[in-house]
Amino acid sequence: MITDKKTYKEYVFQDLKAYEVEKLTLYKWCWMDCLRFQLRLRRIEYLYNTMSRNPLRKIRWFILETINHRLATRLGFSIPKNVFGPGLCIVHYGTIVVNPAARIGRNCRIHPSTSIGDYDGVPTLGDYVYIGPGAKLFGNITIGDNVAIGANSVVNNSFGSNVTIAGVPARIINDIGALEQRVFPKTIRS
Repeated sequence: MITDKKTYKEYVFQDLKAYEVEKLTLYKWCWMDCLRFQLRLRRIEYLYNTMSRNPLRKIRWFILETINHRLATRLGFSIPKNVFGPGLCIVHYGTIVVNPAARIGRNCRIHPSTSIGDYDGVPTLGDYVYIGPGAKLFGNITIGDNVAIGANSVVNNSFGSNVTIAGVPARIINDIGALEQRVFPKTIRS
């Protein structure tokens, strides 16, 4: 959770690394809609979590929340604040629905048509989780670190770390070892 300026900068830095962007330029800001949404989301999280320290932050938070909500609607996102850890990468726009109570760790890579929802509880995902297109995760489940979730999988059971899961319902299809070395860009791991 972003609670101070230092943490905010770290989240932004890790998010840019996830997109393999070394420097944010005006061109990238204008043409990378998912990144623009995400950087605004980080700013909203910072303002929301620190607004009690400065009343003007509430006004800035409201304005940014309104602007980002319009962009989220256009992109098909329903991604609430304070859910994802640093290093999030939204691969491209399309329907992504995430429950506000879900908790997702560092360096998550998420594809469109994904739902992370509530059914007698919400999922908790570890670090370096790859969520393939169309995956559905629901229930009071825990997914470990370094997990790849295959396309169109329905995940309603907990799984440990270092596995690939897929299917309806999801099951372990491969014990893969270190996922972050295969799926995530080298810049994230350094």
